[in-house]
Amino acid sequence: MFASPAFAQAAGAAPSAMGGGSLLSLAIPWVLIIGIFYLLIWRPQQRAQKAQRARIEAAKKGDTVVTGGGLIGKVSKVDGDEIEIELGPNIKVRALKSTLSEVRGLGGAPAND
Repeated sequence: MFASPAFAQAAGAAPSAMGGGSLLSLAIPWVLIIGIFYLLIWRPQQRAQKAQRARIEAAKKGDTVVTGGGLIGKVSKVDGDEIEIELGPNIKVRALKSTLSEVRGLGGAPAND
């Protein structure tokens, strides 16, 4: 008695309009999201990892390096995939290049004493 015929017809037509989307219109937002993630996150991260590996492989005598365990020292000898790190006077350790986390270059920054 209170419902008009137009209101009753509109309620029945709404569900059919919601399910009428094509597969392409549903896939486009997902493709855009994946593309944005690739360009903003994955690709720069891959570039940074590649540059880090190149710096570690290029470690040479005299470079200051940091190992994965936090040891900081100067490279005194490079032998293939192993390096010898001088941690202090007469203290030398051998490490694999793959365990290095950072190569700081020649010398290093002076202390602010």
